Amino acid sequence: MTEETKLIMKKLDAIKSELDYIKGHLVDADLIVTDDDLEALEEAEKDRKAGKTKRLT
Repeated sequence: MTEETKLIMKKLDAIKSELDYIKGHLVDADLIVTDDDLEALEEAEKDRKAGKTKRLT
């Protein structure tokens, strides 16, 4: 293996390591509840309790 190939492989290994770290620390955006989400949920619950909506199941 040439020195250039070894350098490329070393850099690729470093990139892979960084990507593995990033993947391990990502937050699932679907698990984040915003203030708007909470407000919408509260309004939906009020509507349900007031009989304005019904369950589909």
